[in-house]
Amino acid sequence: MKIMKDVTEAIGNTPMVNLSRITKAFGVEGNIFAKLEYLNPGFSKKDRVALQMITEAENAGLLSPGQTVVELTSGNTGTGLAIVCACKGYKFIACMSKGNSVERARMMKALGAEVVLVDQMPDSVPGQVSGEDLALVEERTKQLVKELNAFRADQFHLESCNHAHEYNTGEEIWEQTDGNVDVFVDFLGSGSTFSGCSKALKKHNPAIRCYIAEPATAAIYAGKEITDLGHKIQGGGYCMDLPLVDKNIIDGYVQITDDEARGTARRLAECEGIFTGFSSGANVCAALKLLATSEKGKNIVVTINDSGLKYLSTDLFEDM
Repeated sequence: MKIMKDVTEAIGNTPMVNLSRITKAFGVEGNIFAKLEYLNPGFSKKDRVALQMITEAENAGLLSPGQTVVELTSGNTGTGLAIVCACKGYKFIACMSKGNSVERARMMKALGAEVVLVDQMPDSVPGQVSGEDLALVEERTKQLVKELNAFRADQFHLESCNHAHEYNTGEEIWEQTDGNVDVFVDFLGSGSTFSGCSKALKKHNPAIRCYIAEPATAAIYAGKEITDLGHKIQGGGYCMDLPLVDKNIIDGYVQITDDEARGTARRLAECEGIFTGFSSGANVCAALKLLATSEKGKNIVVTINDSGLKYLSTDLFEDM
């Protein structure tokens, strides 16, 4: 491998593994192929989005040298943006809810970002960021963009976020599996991974079925009754409309509880040596549920979104 000009060239082309041990442990028929996105430089799939947003903005003349970049984040997109901005010479300001794990804020600061922490709603619980909490972060983000005449790296609206996964992640999945994909399932955060990968895979084979995973208590896309916005699956399940999600490519829905996401993340560490977070646990749990029911015997692809190191202050690996 050649010497890279900077660490942004290490983003993408992550390995894929067959989770044969966990499928055996759960007694299901079929395969779960997991794309190890936590092996990106910022330990998450959001490095891809960060690089694509900044690159496309530069190419379109929307981001000028010396301009500040601002974005709201649960931590992963902010980490990716901190890395990309450090390499490209932009100041980056991350706005994040105090409900997210402290490791994320510390990592962004270490990478040179300024981190603005926003209080949660009075009835919110630390570690459980709701759509209402995110709305407060959005308000503060907009204020900073206006005050600083900054570029908004808007992960919930910029089409470049979908492009990151449509042009790259999805194509890598197709190549790494030799096209042997029946199902793709993804826990919804901003929605770009689901939409981008689904579009890429369906271009190759329209018969591939694409499912979204949501918190059991806040499954808005599945049309379920919302019983609790304060779930623990950080980085998604905000119970809000996501502009980047193309509803026409959704083939089904899977609901995941906090305990299921946590338990599956723990089993991934124990069975597969994969140390990851809540949303990755939700992804694999959703795949296991599908293999046990409607997709028995099929090949299901998921992403392993980020590193478990970002959750050491939470209860994810507590008392193990």
